[in-house]
Amino acid sequence: MHDVLRGAPFGAVVLLAFAAAFPGILGCREKVTAAQCEALIERYAELVVRDKMPGASEEVIQAEQKVVRDEAKSDDAFHNCTTEVGPGEYACAMGAATPDAVEKCLE
Repeated sequence: MHDVLRGAPFGAVVLLAFAAAFPGILGCREKVTAAQCEALIERYAELVVRDKMPGASEEVIQAEQKVVRDEAKSDDAFHNCTTEVGPGEYACAMGAATPDAVEKCLE
């Protein structure tokens, strides 16, 4: 391997060594789990329903949450959750107070 790197710019050698030591830094970034995606959908559904129906009973809220969850699960943004959403975006969305704020976190 040393022969391959002989003549390479010093910066390139350092970059390769750094990449070998810390593989996640240069390409793959950490993603959320399927369970976190489910929690995100639950949170989003709750916020949507409470935003649309502020005085609704708990039974109505739960029924509407199911509808919103089903819609969200067919949306590409949520469908690709485990491959697209990182921990920072997840934390932002879970701490959001409105559906719009959740959506902004995931843009």
